[in-house]
Amino acid sequence: MSEHQAARSTTTGRTAKEPAPGATAARTAGSKKAAGSKKATPEKAAAKRAATQTASTKSAATKKAATAKKTTAEKTAKKTAKKTAEKTPATKAAAEKSSATKTTAAKTAAKKTAAKKTTAKKTAAAKTATKTAAKKTAAKGAAGAKKATAAKQAAGAKPKPESQESKAERAARINDALAEVYYYAHPELDFENPFELLVATVLSAQTTDLRVNQTTPALFAKYPTPEDMAAADPEELEELIRPTGFFRSKAKSLLGLSAALRDDFGGTVPGTVEELVKLPGVGRKTAFVVLGNAFGVPGLTVDTHFGRLVRRWKLTEQTDAVKVEQEIDDLLPESEWTMFSHRTIFHGRRICHSRKPACGACPIAELCPSYGEGETDPEKAKKLLKYEMGGQPGQRLKPPADYPGRPAPPLPGRDQAAGAAR
Repeated sequence: MSEHQAARSTTTGRTAKEPAPGATAARTAGSKKAAGSKKATPEKAAAKRAATQTASTKSAATKKAATAKKTTAEKTAKKTAKKTAEKTPATKAAAEKSSATKTTAAKTAAKKTAAKKTTAKKTAAAKTATKTAAKKTAAKGAAGAKKATAAKQAAGAKPKPESQESKAERAARINDALAEVYYYAHPELDFENPFELLVATVLSAQTTDLRVNQTTPALFAKYPTPEDMAAADPEELEELIRPTGFFRSKAKSLLGLSAALRDDFGGTVPGTVEELVKLPGVGRKTAFVVLGNAFGVPGLTVDTHFGRLVRRWKLTEQTDAVKVEQEIDDLLPESEWTMFSHRTIFHGRRICHSRKPACGACPIAELCPSYGEGETDPEKAKKLLKYEMGGQPGQRLKPPADYPGRPAPPLPGRDQAAGAAR
């Protein structure tokens, strides 16, 4: 081997134990890196320690600041307490007063609040009670309305018509009861003959029988017969009958019927309805009054009182006098017609008044279907009674012997004139 080859061998060839240059560099770098790593660990630890020390320092500073604040606050509180303690008695009193006022106000407010709550509770309870009562009232009202509706329906329903037989039986019972009470019933016009009764009945229109009875003595003293009255001076006749009202038309009727009696009936009063109603001023009522009381011919006198009472007794619903007469005729025997008229009229004038009947003093109340329309209190009802029933004079100046009451007084100034004329 030459030197040149030996040198090359020296350069390129290496022993097994000698590493390659690249490997050596890698190992060198890794060693350096490991060494660096070992060197960095103490630095980090130092940094951590520094950070911990800094945090501890900050914490200590924070605690110190808090302690300082607390100390300052305590000092301030002590100063405030000292200043408060140094206040004058007046200031203390004012403070105490203010405190007491605040306490009182608080108590008052509490009381008001409690009162409001109590009031609210009471109001709520009252509202509840009101609602409950309203519901009850509504329920009662509904029940009452139902009852009222039922009553109206019952009232609105047409009652079953009373049979003629039942109505006749009631009429007979009423007539019998009235006969016991008014056993003295009679025509309440004073008269001595058919002519006087005819004239008195004509005058009784639109006035009382009492006023007619007080007027006729002087009239009959001057004109006792149809012939005398037919020849009377109209003005003188009018003056005599003036107290009865409507004296001009009544004077005309009296002059006409007197002339008819004189000219057509020989100065006498006829005894039939057909003939009587042909006379001036004479209708069916007047005719039946004359026939029943001057001639004994049965008949119903359908005047205002009679018609009013038979309707109140539900014996008829008619308002026309002729129809009333016909329906009542069918309920009673003919022999009772005249006296039933007198008893009914007596009852209407004394007890069963038009506007305020004395129901509480009515002797036939149990038979009356209209009981209760008038005064039902017995004591108050007694004060409504008239004529002999109320202790007062009757209507006739010359009543029948069995009349239990007192005679009516004459018209002042007329009785003397009548006596002188006779």
